[in-house]
Amino acid sequence: MKNIFLTLCLFTFLSVSLRAADSLIIYPPEITLTGPNASQQLLCSGPLGQNSAMPNRAQIKWSVSNEKVVHIENGILTPRGNGTATITANDGSKSASAKVTVEKFTEPAEISFRNHVQPVLAKSGCNMGACHGAALGKNGLHLSLRGYDSDFDFHAMTRKAGGRRVNPSDPARSLLLTKPTGAIPHKGGVRFEVDSPEYRVLVNWIAQGAAPPRETDAQLERIEIFPENAFLRLHDPQQFIVRARYSDGHTEDVTRYAKFTSNAESVGTIDQLGLFKTVGSGQGSVNAWFASKVVTAPITVPYDHKIASSVYADSPRHNLIDEHVLLQLQLLNLPPSPQADDAEFLRRAFLDTIGVLPTVEEAKAFLADKSPNKRDALIDRLLARPEFVDYWAYRWSDLLLVNSEKLKPNAMWAYYRWIRTQVEQNTPWDRFTRDVLTATGSTLDNGAANFFVLHPDSTELMENTAQAFLGMAINCAKCHNHPLEKWTNDQYYALANMFSRVKMKDLAGDGNTLVISATEGDLIQPRTGRPQPPAALDAAPLKLEATGDR
Repeated sequence: MKNIFLTLCLFTFLSVSLRAADSLIIYPPEITLTGPNASQQLLCSGPLGQNSAMPNRAQIKWSVSNEKVVHIENGILTPRGNGTATITANDGSKSASAKVTVEKFTEPAEISFRNHVQPVLAKSGCNMGACHGAALGKNGLHLSLRGYDSDFDFHAMTRKAGGRRVNPSDPARSLLLTKPTGAIPHKGGVRFEVDSPEYRVLVNWIAQGAAPPRETDAQLERIEIFPENAFLRLHDPQQFIVRARYSDGHTEDVTRYAKFTSNAESVGTIDQLGLFKTVGSGQGSVNAWFASKVVTAPITVPYDHKIASSVYADSPRHNLIDEHVLLQLQLLNLPPSPQADDAEFLRRAFLDTIGVLPTVEEAKAFLADKSPNKRDALIDRLLARPEFVDYWAYRWSDLLLVNSEKLKPNAMWAYYRWIRTQVEQNTPWDRFTRDVLTATGSTLDNGAANFFVLHPDSTELMENTAQAFLGMAINCAKCHNHPLEKWTNDQYYALANMFSRVKMKDLAGDGNTLVISATEGDLIQPRTGRPQPPAALDAAPLKLEATGDR
């Protein structure tokens, strides 16, 4: 899947590059401003190699078809009245246009604790692990890490400490404002200035009565990043913007409240306002986090090499993987490496397939062979050798924790023999995985069922399943929303609840356990005290009928 994703990104880079060479591009391409306080930062990319999208670049001139609807100043779009308008960007030789819709301009803008206050606290660092989001809080105030539990945080801020943290009758005197602005001593220092956007969100929320989070609040569904990918020259800057989409259909520019990181600082760094600065050639990505949602934008900075296109066109291709490798090398302006010689190929082929080096006799025979297809023939011979089965059965046994310290000898050998048989029979990996995760019956008759015996706790079972078969650790989400990934505390318990229906009974015989599946036996979500409906990651909850054990 990772290779497929990279390939799609590469083709996207090419399509965007070709389009950018012909015209300017405005981001976001379609804009709706909802309410009088809405705003949208604008980006405009230029031709290929000049697409550093700075909103206040002198060469970009913005114009609006109807100033009674929207206004642009310093690259920021703000509403003036309901209706539609067209905005245009012009660099003197090229132009681009985008449609803007303004709605609900005359309706009062209500500040939501969940959707507005929490992002301010997160961006200001108030609910980070080093501050009030620590396991026990700090200095009498305990908040959920990065604001994942709005009900808990609202109670902590408005009900504890005698309610002194908010003062609806005189909002500016609220501790929630006087401490982070430095008006009174604060060990966390100044977090934002008076009359800053952060200050205005908090003071308006308090002035409106400090409303609690409600079930009727618009729910954040996803976030978007613009541009979706960037193809830059060395030392080019690139501004990114982040937009949130909510369940009621409206969108908001949340760039100011998003947290940005670069996964390859040798390629470039990004500040907390979304400005990326390239420092070296290569490929990386920018990650943006907002309200437990994560989005990624790939970045490519080609090397300053002059390589003829014929070098890539004439390079030998042995299979479809070579096509993708050459495409990426061409994007990065890197020449293809020369083909490995026979000795290098022989060593790599042996180690990758059967985990041992060739014997002296095998090496001499291969190097002396002059047939043109000897490499393909070697691969076929290695895949047919018993050592291939031994080696990969060992690799899977290690991954699936075949362990004599945790399993009785009979059960351990049944587990190992089952794995070895699948490798020997060349069972497709998707079916192999499915057979493990749906295994039932006696652990001696069906060795795959021992996977569940190794993990009797449903949360541990889920964590090891995610690690072994999805290649990711979501353990952090057990206590709070994952700070680096998009997985939430609710998703953790929803996935774990899918495994809570695995039941086991001891049978006669050493290490003989009966594994069965049931449709009853919910796992309780500790934060809510209620079962979290079972669901796979990013999937709708399952509907299970109570039909008894099977």
